[in-house]
Formats: sequence, C-alpha cells, structure tokens
Amino acid sequence: MKLWGGRFKGDTDKLMEDFNSSISFDMRLFKYDVEGSIAHAKGLNKAGVLKDDETKLIVDGLNEILKETETEFIPDDEDVHTYVERLLTEKIGDVGKKLHTGRSRNDQVATDVRLYLRDVINEIESGIEILIDTLKRKADEYKNAIMPGYTHLQRAQPVTFGHHMMAYVEMFKRDLSRLNDMVKRVNIMPLGSGALAGTSYNIDRMYVAKLLGFDDITKNSLDAVSDRDFVIEFLSFSSILMMHLSRFCEEIVLWSSKEFDFIELDDRYSTGSSMMPQKKNPDAAELIRGKTGRVYGDLMTLLTVMKGLPLAYNKDMQEDKEALFDAIDTLKMSIAVFNGMVKTMKVKSDNMANAAKYGYMNATDFADYLVSKGIPFRKAHEITGKVVLYAIDKNCAIEELSIKDLKSFCDVIDVDVYKAIDLRNSIKNKKTIGSPKLFDEE
Repeated sequence: MKLWGGRFKGDTDKLMEDFNSSISFDMRLFKYDVEGSIAHAKGLNKAGVLKDDETKLIVDGLNEILKETETEFIPDDEDVHTYVERLLTEKIGDVGKKLHTGRSRNDQVATDVRLYLRDVINEIESGIEILIDTLKRKADEYKNAIMPGYTHLQRAQPVTFGHHMMAYVEMFKRDLSRLNDMVKRVNIMPLGSGALAGTSYNIDRMYVAKLLGFDDITKNSLDAVSDRDFVIEFLSFSSILMMHLSRFCEEIVLWSSKEFDFIELDDRYSTGSSMMPQKKNPDAAELIRGKTGRVYGDLMTLLTVMKGLPLAYNKDMQEDKEALFDAIDTLKMSIAVFNGMVKTMKVKSDNMANAAKYGYMNATDFADYLVSKGIPFRKAHEITGKVVLYAIDKNCAIEELSIKDLKSFCDVIDVDVYKAIDLRNSIKNKKTIGSPKLFDEE
C-alpha cells in the first residue's frame, strides 16, 4: 500500500523501495502516530468533515489497533504512517481512507516525533534526578574525606570527596535546566500545517493540540513541517550531558588505576582480560566515555543534514530519526549504567588523604600565612616556592620540616605555621561561598 501511487504508471524499483523505506526505524513512533490520528479524526469531526458515526468508527478502530498490535516486528509498509492507515482500513473498511483528509505525512511525522520526544524527556529527566540523588548520597557519605584537587592533572589544593561529587551535581543540574527549558519548544503542535501550506478544511488546531497535550500550535506552515530545531536542541543537550558523564568517567578510570588507587569499582561494573588474569578493567566508564563520541556524531549528522535544505520539507529530513533514536538509546543506557557504577563503587579515603598530604597542596596556605605576617603576596609566593623545592629535595612534606628549617627562609615564620598549613584547616579556613568545607565529625 502506498499513500501516493496515483501519480505513477510504473512500479518503484525494489532497491529504491528499500532505500526510501523508513519503517525499520520509525515503527518506534507507532503509538504516537495512532494517538495523533485519533486527535486528527476528532478535529475533522469538529470541522464537519467526518460524521459522528465515521469518527466513532475511526477512533474505536485506532484504539483497537493500539491495543492489539505488537510493534516488535517490522512490516513491509513504506513507513509507520502507511502501516497505521493500512491496519485501520483493513479493520473498518473504506471509512479508514478518510482519516488522511487535511493532513500530510510532513506535518504528521513532525507531530509524532514531538509527542515521542516529550515522553523521552520525562524519562531522561527522571534518570538525571536519580543520578543526582546518588551523587548527593555519595557526597554526604564522604563529606569529610580529604583528597587532592587538581589543575592540569597536577595536585593543586586539598578538597573533599564530597565537594568533588557536588561539582558534578552542579553540572547535571544545569543539564536538567536545559532539558526543562527545551520542553516549551518541543511541546508545540505542527499538525494542521499540511504538506507545507496548511489545509482548506476548517480544522480547529488549538482543539486538536489540547487533545494531544500540546501547549501551543506552530504559526507558520512552512516552518512547521521543515523545523527540526527541537531535535537538534535535544541532541545538543544530549552531547553536553554525555560530555559531563565522560569527564567523570575519565576520573573514574584514573582513580581506579593503581597509580591513583582512590576507588575500586564493583565487580558488576568491571570486566577482566582474556589473557591477563590479574586485570580488573573499568569498562563501564570507558564505554560511556567512548559512546560520548557517538552522540556527538548524532548531533553532527543532523546539523549537516539540515544546513543546506531549502524550505519546506525535503526527504533528507528522514535522516533525523535514526540519529535521534540512537542518541536517546545511548543516553538512557549511559545514565543508568553510570548511576549503578557510582552507587556501588568503594572509595578509599585513606589513599586519597595520603595523596593530599604528600602533594605539597598546602603551599598556597603557607603563602597566605606569610601574607598574614605582613609579607606581600608576590614575595610570599617566591618564599613558598623555595620552601617546596627544599622539601622536595628532603623528600618530605612541608609540615614535616622543622621550625628551624622554615625560619631559614623567612624569620617571621613561627610555630603557628603548622596550624595554618594543616590540610583540614586549609579547608576549614576557606571563606568564600562555593568553597569546600568540612562538617562536624563524630
């Protein structure tokens, strides 16, 4: 069954049929195509195009199709829209052929994708919220565990593991904000725009939009059928979220190595080597890190598809769905695996504390101590650098140097310096909002 065969004398080449077909992937839209069709039928009824008994027959038939039809298999129809119309016509007869009055597959598919994406956004929002809760719980569990903070992947200043976790909470909160802001641009209905120039039937588009839960309708029919900004925006959001996951995964890969040894991943989120029995590989983290590039590719695919298209609809735009569906599947799986990996990982607080102690991470506090004694910061910075170099030569921490050694660099230094450069005090002494802090310990 073709929705467009009347214009043609000859058959379509089988290879062209396969090349043109989208049913293998747009069956994912089946539920939404049926729901959109039900609302469209009611809109046609309100406009006087369909009689009440015809509308009831169509709506009941579509509801039965939705209940009866399994969507796991791939039928031979050209696309999901053709499939739904064929099922309906087979069930209720020629009345089913009236359903497509006043609409095109162009506004139909744009509506289906928006309905589908709206549900997906709710699922992903829930997944991010669960992940944020996991990170907060982990942060609270290790709120006083001191670890090195890094810049340039070099030990810089002491922070807490809880503070580090909460940094990612901030990232994922921004992702949630982007997702929530996106909904208002997704939840606009293009149905009623026809192929590109609307329809001569007096369909109440706002009535149909309310039936489908849309907040508004599109205002320009040309733009409505050719707009894929909302898909590109979702793919952009997905890319940013995957980037955040990937950054965390990079740290997990580092932290789980013996060189860092800050964490140990649970066996459920690790794999071994087929050759080296001793290996425990952070494959969950590495796969998420790798799949980030895949989602970037989905974004670049659609940006490239859309960049040269004139108004209005062009068949190129059929390529939007595979990129969108791939990104959605990858994102949902990555969030779920990442959440489980972080939730079950063991944190080695003692190892992190030792790394902080022998990383000269209290050097800035040493310089600040000198400033408190009246030394200009630039001079204090120079003195501290020399103290660090001396401690490195002695193979010890700054706080392990004697007061005599320290006074040899500057005579204002006194025994109170040891309190100033204590790592815990380093964190406690931070005053600005957003700094790491220690909480009362039992």
